Amino acid sequence: MSNTKELDKKYVANTYARFDIEPVSGRGSRVFDECGKEYIDLSTGIAVNTFGYCDEEWINAVTEQMNKFQHTSNLYYSAPCARLAELLCKRTGAKKVFFGNSGAEANECAIKVARKWAQDTKGEGDYYIITLKNSFHGRTVTTLKATGQDVFHKDFGPFPEGFVYAESDSVDSVREL
Repeated sequence: MSNTKELDKKYVANTYARFDIEPVSGRGSRVFDECGKEYIDLSTGIAVNTFGYCDEEWINAVTEQMNKFQHTSNLYYSAPCARLAELLCKRTGAKKVFFGNSGAEANECAIKVARKWAQDTKGEGDYYIITLKNSFHGRTVTTLKATGQDVFHKDFGPFPEGFVYAESDSVDSVREL
């Protein structure tokens, strides 16, 4: 692992402190290092790997799709995309869905939808969005400002206006805003 650590320290712009392990494989919720030592991964890939590692159904579905093509623009119709949108709408009661590339992009969309709703129903001056202290909403400029942690606001301003922060364990804190 020392070579990996050296390369990482030299070339990777780290956004998190690293645990001192280098998983080389995984199965279910467990990962294994190069010596075969087993760890339970409670991070789920920071919430994006909820199926666990090497889920057979997921692997088969991805392999089948990759053998057709790995990506298509949203300028074209896509049967898998349309079927997934239908499934999501039926299960959630939504009328339409938006597919984004990341959580930050999804949050940017939610912010725009909320501001559009506020402008249409309340007027142009009512655009404040309440987020929670100690939250994290992404790494774009707008989602950084939505994030309720000052450490993420350092060095990246100026930020868009309109975010206020409530205590995460206090409904009264939300009401006061």
